[in-house]
Amino acid sequence: MIAKRFPRDEKACLDRILNSCSRPSLAEQSVYSYARGGTSINGPSIRLAEAVAQQWGNLQFGVRELDQRDGVSTVEAFAWDLETNTREVKVFQVAHERHTSNGKKILTDPRDIYETVANNGARRLRACILGVIPGDIVDEAVKQCQLTLTANADTSPDAQAKMVEAFSRFRVTKEQIEKRIQRRLDAIQPAQIVSLKNIYASLRDGMSKPEDWFDAAVSTAPSGPPIDPFAKKEEPIAPSATPESVTPVIDDREERENLFIDIRETMNAAEITLPRFEALAKEKGFMQPDETMAGGKIAIQRMREIHANRGVIAGLNQPKEGDLI
Repeated sequence: MIAKRFPRDEKACLDRILNSCSRPSLAEQSVYSYARGGTSINGPSIRLAEAVAQQWGNLQFGVRELDQRDGVSTVEAFAWDLETNTREVKVFQVAHERHTSNGKKILTDPRDIYETVANNGARRLRACILGVIPGDIVDEAVKQCQLTLTANADTSPDAQAKMVEAFSRFRVTKEQIEKRIQRRLDAIQPAQIVSLKNIYASLRDGMSKPEDWFDAAVSTAPSGPPIDPFAKKEEPIAPSATPESVTPVIDDREERENLFIDIRETMNAAEITLPRFEALAKEKGFMQPDETMAGGKIAIQRMREIHANRGVIAGLNQPKEGDLI
């Protein structure tokens, strides 16, 4: 009844949407990219969809869990235009599991289950919101966000280093980035910054994988000493008879990856960027000032402590503008 009594002024709503898209903090999270058929497809992110819905007005939208049993959650995402009585609903199921490089991992922790459901629900919610808001309004919002990004693109050395660090969490190297943009990083152009931000948003939201955008890193280092074809062949050296004296090298990469996946899902559910999360962890003494989780530049024991307290750290967050890149 209230929506009928106070209908939206579409022109005023569009003005509010475009004003919101003029904020760099929203524009940086507004668009994602994914590869399809060898071409790059861009689209509005869940953050932009939510911002447009808030300014469009007279809308109800959200995600709710309908049922949970036998390791599966039945979830509903919806968006309802109260003024036109247009409703978009998607009901789907989310298995309580996570796929890692080491295979499938069954989730039993309630927080892990909640974060998995929330991450899957956000994608369906985006589709529902975009289903009830006119497409030309969304297109105008995306266009304004791209203009904002281009006008505010930071190509300084600090911004470049921050970008490389952000991509390192997906095991993308500086050399791979330079190969994609076809130039050295210190010569990057504003438009390329915008493109990389869209790719990063796609990776962060799980819409694509690094190999969709970057060629595999190839080591140029020689695999051994140069071979002299005229050298006399040496007899092989017998292996040591006391292997117990050799200190084994422990490979903790798999554990780090699994810990970081859990931590990242907590950050996504709480809408916290990696630098902000690390800043909170450092304030509470979980990390040293020179440590970072990107690229494994932190002791595994500290990583375990952060993982165990990730919910506490995320709960310390206060709204703050900015994103990883």
